[in-house]
Amino acid sequence: MHVAMNGWFWDIPNSGSGQYIRRLLQHLLRVDDSLKISLIMPAHNPTPDDVPEGIEVIATGKASSTGKLGKVWFEQRTFPRMASKINADIAHVPYWGSALSSDVPQVVSVLDVIPLLFPLYAGGFFTRLYTELVTQSASVADHVISISYTSQVDIEKLLGIHKDNITVTYLAPDDRYHPRLGIERDEVVREKYNLPDQFVLGGMGFDARKQVNELLLGYTYMAPTEGADTPLVLAGKQPDWDNPLFPDLPEYVRRLELDDYVQWIGYVDEEDKPSLYRLASVFAFPSEYEGFGLPPLEAMACGTPVVAWNSVVADEILEDGAYLVETARELGAAVLSLILQKPLRETLVNQGLAQVTKYNWRKTAQDTLLAYQKTLHANR
Repeated sequence: MHVAMNGWFWDIPNSGSGQYIRRLLQHLLRVDDSLKISLIMPAHNPTPDDVPEGIEVIATGKASSTGKLGKVWFEQRTFPRMASKINADIAHVPYWGSALSSDVPQVVSVLDVIPLLFPLYAGGFFTRLYTELVTQSASVADHVISISYTSQVDIEKLLGIHKDNITVTYLAPDDRYHPRLGIERDEVVREKYNLPDQFVLGGMGFDARKQVNELLLGYTYMAPTEGADTPLVLAGKQPDWDNPLFPDLPEYVRRLELDDYVQWIGYVDEEDKPSLYRLASVFAFPSEYEGFGLPPLEAMACGTPVVAWNSVVADEILEDGAYLVETARELGAAVLSLILQKPLRETLVNQGLAQVTKYNWRKTAQDTLLAYQKTLHANR
């Protein structure tokens, strides 16, 4: 089987789509070494870094085309034409951006349908137009990959795709997320980000859906007694605040009188994240919706107890490996309990470590291959 892979997000490894394509390609050949995989790259990135051995890189030009129109042209014209030119059996677009027309059977990974669920994320005119385009293109794709059953239901409902044409392939934390592996770097990371001895970790995104405001409100219930000893550390690059998508959280911190208890550490390098999770006393993740929700699993894999919002996908993916809450008050109480009650903490750590064993990238790759095979069978 010859698979042509759309490589647009390869050079954005910190994005969900960038992480997905890199991890998937690392494992596809491990589960089937007879596969031929061609990574088709856009003109602005003809020589991608860290491509796994055995994968052919195909450049599509020299001109720079990183803008919105260049991305659409690559998705709708360049990629499907190149997939046909190299006689691929499957054209896989590992994000929501397949072509309306393709001579090669298309598989598209729809990681989430957030712009359709939350109008706030639909953006301006171009973004709304693009969302309509990729909605239509996904509906005519030969097969769709979802990363959770929660997302599958949303895809069925909002994109009008029958469940028989959707394959669920769970994601997984990398092996580097581990209670002990790499622990020798922990104190280096503590010093790099000026981290306290004990802290609650939050952040990893500040858009409205992440509900960091609920985390801040929940933290007010423990700040008067524990805030000085266990501050709240918020990780992630700060956006331009004070708009509907990014409410002014620094101002909210001031209103809640939490200035002395909240520490913003900014962007965190990927190689530092396992240590950051391990150093945290608790990881709080109050996001109301995710296509999958990888950060809580990464924290659990590092042996850190997790408090998460009781969303449908959290219930599906995290199960009893995390402490699920539904209000800011519950969140604050849960975090405080995990800090003060050692038996509860140890129980949740063990349950989290057990839950993480259900997910691995080898299984993700195997399920992806099944999606390819279904697609080929349906097109014979």
